[in-house]
Amino acid sequence: MNTLLTRLYFTLIGIFLAAPIVVVAGVSVNAKQSLNFPPQGFSLAWYGAIFTDPGWRAALFASLTLALLSAALAVAIALPLAWFLWRRLAPWAQIFQLLGIAPFTLPPVITALGLLTFWAATGFYGQPWTAVISHAIFFVTLPLLTLSLGFSAIDRSLVEAASTMGADDRTIFRTVVLPLIMPYLVSGYAFAFVLSLNEYIVAYMTVGFVMETLPIKIFNALRYGYTPVMASVTILFVAVAALIFGLVARFGDLPKLLGANAGDRS
Repeated sequence: MNTLLTRLYFTLIGIFLAAPIVVVAGVSVNAKQSLNFPPQGFSLAWYGAIFTDPGWRAALFASLTLALLSAALAVAIALPLAWFLWRRLAPWAQIFQLLGIAPFTLPPVITALGLLTFWAATGFYGQPWTAVISHAIFFVTLPLLTLSLGFSAIDRSLVEAASTMGADDRTIFRTVVLPLIMPYLVSGYAFAFVLSLNEYIVAYMTVGFVMETLPIKIFNALRYGYTPVMASVTILFVAVAALIFGLVARFGDLPKLLGANAGDRS
């Protein structure tokens, strides 16, 4: 009886969580330009519009460019910081980790306003590259955490053995450390990429008037009414996130990458 109730409970939770996605997916294949569910007819034309309509295509390219570059910059910031924190066990070194985590723990609107004020004060407000830097700062927490988990899983005796054999820090990092943390580096990049692709407020507050990403495009388009293209973009976001996280889970140990086994490490 208890098992049946447990299954029923989790089934209801699953239906509750999946229902919005099912509704949006249904709306995205409407044959007519209408907000109807169940859909009236079936058409994939709205998915094609993402790539054929100049406005949506430009927004897609802007979102992909921003996500690819900002995720790479976030990893470039997090990697040496995590390496430093692992090598330096002094308590004061944790200050840098707190600084790396702080932007992501604050409410997004606070971080966005801070970045807006900074770029406006320096005279660079509205430049597309400021969005790349802003997203990298905002999402650096993700690769920093995954890389910190990766470094903490390394057996320090391997590094000591390499050092004893005469290898310098650069050689040790390239030949011993980097191969061991590569899954954590890739997962940190993937997490930052997916969230940057979906992020709205930081991008809007920094370059929203000169560069339209897909989230900004959706909100701007809502001023003129609803089209199923917006639902198609939403399903595209969900599909990309599911694909990326699925690949991370397939080729890496996802629970370990998320820190589930952190307590098992000595």
